[in-house]
Amino acid sequence: MSLQEHPANYVIALDIGGTTLKAALTDSDNEPLFRARRDTATGEPEAVVAGIVDFAAELAEEGRARRGGPPVAVGLAVPGVVDEAAGLARYSANLGWRDVPLARLVSDRLGGVPVALTHDVRAGGLAEGRLGAGAGVERFFFVALGTGIAGAIGVGGRMEPGAHGGAGEIGHVVVRPGGPRCGCGGHGCLETVASASAVGRAWAEASGAAGASAADAARAVAAGDGRALAVWRDAVEALADGLLVAVNLLDPEVVIVGGGLGEAGEILLDPLRSALAAKATFQRLPAVVPAALGEAAGRLGAGLLAWDHSQLPHTAEVSP
Repeated sequence: MSLQEHPANYVIALDIGGTTLKAALTDSDNEPLFRARRDTATGEPEAVVAGIVDFAAELAEEGRARRGGPPVAVGLAVPGVVDEAAGLARYSANLGWRDVPLARLVSDRLGGVPVALTHDVRAGGLAEGRLGAGAGVERFFFVALGTGIAGAIGVGGRMEPGAHGGAGEIGHVVVRPGGPRCGCGGHGCLETVASASAVGRAWAEASGAAGASAADAARAVAAGDGRALAVWRDAVEALADGLLVAVNLLDPEVVIVGGGLGEAGEILLDPLRSALAAKATFQRLPAVVPAALGEAAGRLGAGLLAWDHSQLPHTAEVSP
């Protein structure tokens, strides 16, 4: 059935996080018809997956009630390592799964509706590239500074997943050899010293305030606290080292900075531009700008992905 023949004409966009599922039913202009959130299921990986599939089914029922038919397609944005072509969620430390055929499971539950799967930061990059800070830019790099650090490469209106789904993993570029141990098994990875979590830990240690966050550190920087300025400077220098690697490899026109630490705005971006300029030798540096879509980027990107996926030819499959 073509889009013109599809009477319901909406998609399901679902951004799957370690603690929250954020979803919407969206029109072809990406305007939301309906939004919903719920906690991510906890416990065994099977329970997490079942919670996602059940939520997708409930969203489809909501769509049928509103539009009189099934969704055109579903877009899923998930953390971890993703095989987009196979629709497999290969690995997620936060969700505890390995090799989950998530696209097929959701499609089967929804009666064969086409389902596309991508990395959550790649979905955020897709949204920023078409609707946000990267709109009209041919080549950009989106970096999300949150609990960890991940990036997404945008070229010509599409996101580059890499040969094995691992493109953009700037968080695991080693910037401080022999530094703190990373969850990946390495030492001195960028996310161990410049993620929001790392900055929060460093500020908690420097200030003696247990549970202090990166946002607390940013406020202390704005207030001129010398201890906070030292913590901030260390993170900014590491981030500039990591971004210079991305600049050398990708030569982007624009670097878009998002995630929780990115919300610090110019408190972060102004010294980051200066540090990057100080480290560059021959490179032509990109503009470094804040993300425009905030936490909605992943959901918006999942919706765009679903509409893109709906344009592809699909063959109906019958599950055994």
